[in-house]
Amino acid sequence: MSKKLNRIVVTNDDGIDAPGLLTAVNIANQLSDDVWVFAPAEEKSGASHSISLAHPMRLIERGPKRFAITGSPADCIMVATRSMLKDQLPDLIISGVNFGQNIAEDVTYSGTVAGAKEGTVMGIPSVALSQALNYADASYMHGPRFEIAEKYAADIILKTLQMEWPSGTLMNVNFPDITLEQDCEIRVTAQGKRDKMMLVLQERFDPRNNPYYWYDFTRAISTPTPGTDIEAIMQGHISVTPLQMNHTHNGMQQKMANLFE
Repeated sequence: MSKKLNRIVVTNDDGIDAPGLLTAVNIANQLSDDVWVFAPAEEKSGASHSISLAHPMRLIERGPKRFAITGSPADCIMVATRSMLKDQLPDLIISGVNFGQNIAEDVTYSGTVAGAKEGTVMGIPSVALSQALNYADASYMHGPRFEIAEKYAADIILKTLQMEWPSGTLMNVNFPDITLEQDCEIRVTAQGKRDKMMLVLQERFDPRNNPYYWYDFTRAISTPTPGTDIEAIMQGHISVTPLQMNHTHNGMQQKMANLFE
């Protein structure tokens, strides 16, 4: 695809001031001359596909074609596609670049993936982009290497857009924690499954001895299933996973239909 896209909307779940959002805009600028940003006013990591039903959302202009929304990533895409840009919808939604990977069960919790899901609801090709951190050693303290996503993402998006996406499909792309000098492959993967014990719920107590809870992740390394997003990232490769909105288990559906006849 040599012709640039007419319009792109960029969102994220790390918030309007997150450095990964700037990377996503740089990627979008490689693909279109008309790039708009609609991002949460505050961090909304783990917001999943939530929308703000119980309170109004505010639209805050932060610059030309750049808006903060007092809501979730899904709210941001709602405002963009159902209000601000409803007369000329974008050709593409880019959500990210997230601070940390969105693989395995992350895709259920992730606000980044949800931003792409809401674009998919509107029938717009949508891509979630995430930059992995390597928790295997202390090297992850350098922070996310967003330059990896900036180097590869535009070409990956263009290649996927050359094929016809089935209805209700979005792309989840994760970039490994490597340097620009290191080589990597682009692997088309399946969603993996983590060891359920990697997510830890810590119980703590405030100064008044009232309990509160905080999530944490163990830094353990598990053995991933071959062909999954987890394996690709752990081996230092880019993971591209096509996801679908329809959660129906077709085989189980038929068995249940026979059961209740």
